[in-house]
Amino acid sequence: MRVLQSLRKVVIAITMVLLLVTTSACSGGAVAQQDRASYQISPDRSIGYAELSRGNTLQGQNFGDWVVKTSKGLVQDAYVRDNNKLGVVISPQVRPKEVKPLAQSLVQGFRRSSQPDRDLTVLMYAPDKS
Repeated sequence: MRVLQSLRKVVIAITMVLLLVTTSACSGGAVAQQDRASYQISPDRSIGYAELSRGNTLQGQNFGDWVVKTSKGLVQDAYVRDNNKLGVVISPQVRPKEVKPLAQSLVQGFRRSSQPDRDLTVLMYAPDKS
């Protein structure tokens, strides 16, 4: 009889744990999904690259504008974040062999325009396929 009672307690305990784990996992995922959806910006294909912000500082904005203007069509968009991250959207006419030299020259120009002793990051992006 005592074995049956202890077995029943174990089964109830396992059932409760499973119930709590699956309930919290499902509701937590729904909340996280809802939070993530509320903070994401839905992509609007009507906004062109030129209409996006090119920097979160005035110096970054100016450098991003300069990169796009002087690139002779090789760069569709450029943005600077925190004065040490440069993101560049290259045009379709840039060949894969040309990406590394373009990135190197952007790093040199970026280093001259910002503080020379800072670590810099340059991110190269291919254009969206629409």
